[in-house]
Amino acid sequence: MPSGITIGCGLGVVFQQPASDSGERPFLFLKVFPVPLGAATLPICNRVCMLDVLKIPLSELFALLAAVGFAAGLNLYATVAVLGLLARFGHLPLPPGLQLLESWPVIAASLALFVIEFFADKIPAFDLIWNALHTFIRVPVAGLLAYQATSQLSPEHQLLATLVGAAVALAAHGGKTAARAAVTPSPEPFSNITLSLGEDVLAIGLTWLATRHPYAAGALATIFLLIIVILTRWIIRAMRALFRGAEHELAG
Repeated sequence: MPSGITIGCGLGVVFQQPASDSGERPFLFLKVFPVPLGAATLPICNRVCMLDVLKIPLSELFALLAAVGFAAGLNLYATVAVLGLLARFGHLPLPPGLQLLESWPVIAASLALFVIEFFADKIPAFDLIWNALHTFIRVPVAGLLAYQATSQLSPEHQLLATLVGAAVALAAHGGKTAARAAVTPSPEPFSNITLSLGEDVLAIGLTWLATRHPYAAGALATIFLLIIVILTRWIIRAMRALFRGAEHELAG
């Protein structure tokens, strides 16, 4: 009997048993070696044990997509950068359709655009133009991310995931637009800057939470969506005001 229990990952190695002199046919067998968790073996265990995350239940997958879609509606570049960095450093296994996100060119481009948006989104009046233009960027890209993330599903589920990702991103973008339109007329810049910082933190935090606790992140996204639905009429008026304000700024 073993004297203790070793906690860790199991690494499987396939061996081939050669044919014996008695005429027995060769065969393959799998032997699993327990690897204790430690500083040296933890990266290996992360890579091996983490692969099961790709086989999450459908409900959990849709919760994750809803949370990521909401984050993309707030700040697309921060969302893509976080997903890419988590995957690059071995904390998130991306499905085949999204593995491009973990390449350094995509990560570098996302971070550069995030830095640009970080400052552009905090300049009164200019943020109206920026957010108006990004209505046609955040929503389609959020739908594309959901489509690529569900390539292993049936066409019906993949289409549903795409619609969910785009719709949630549109709702989040609309909520952001309404809040921004409400504070932009204020003469002092601090309310606008504070709101923008809160959006950045929420986008990054929600993306990270979705990769660790999809149901919790999905629940938070659902709560925010319910608030936005309740304020739908205000959001529609705010989006109209946003486009009129952006048109006025461009004309001026």
